[in-house]
Amino acid sequence: MTFYVENDTKKEFSFSIEEIFEKVADAVLEMEACPYEVCVNLLLTDNEGIRFYNKEYRNIDKETDVLSFPNLDFEQAGVFSITEEAEADCFDLDSGELLLGDIIISVDRIEEQAAAYGHSKRREFAFLTAHSMFHLCGYDHMTEKEADVMEQKQEAVLQKLGIVRED
Repeated sequence: MTFYVENDTKKEFSFSIEEIFEKVADAVLEMEACPYEVCVNLLLTDNEGIRFYNKEYRNIDKETDVLSFPNLDFEQAGVFSITEEAEADCFDLDSGELLLGDIIISVDRIEEQAAAYGHSKRREFAFLTAHSMFHLCGYDHMTEKEADVMEQKQEAVLQKLGIVRED
């Protein structure tokens, strides 16, 4: 699996962004029984940067904590069925990896939300990564039922990795 991480801020953390990103992403993909090797891109930006991307791609002129851009259209969340017609758009021709999608996270929001929720920046980053990875796997939280499913899955992944709120 290939995980590309770009940090366009000067912020550094006391943990390895790359290591936590890969662990959480791998755990989500394992939970979802993804049958493919995948490629996921992560961009770390600040509040100003994520506001720009939110306005540019979602026409919402405000900051947010995380944006997810799935490359696949899932008929059912977590079911990785790709038609022959869609294969050329879904797989890297050189590596054969499934191009799962892109994630953008605000490092400012990692810090703000960790302080607000009383847990570590590592835990907040892991949570945002899990949240976004489930979006890349076709999950959403537009209804209460969908939100409950995502919350349970996110918590299960973080528990499995031992990244808990007391962290």
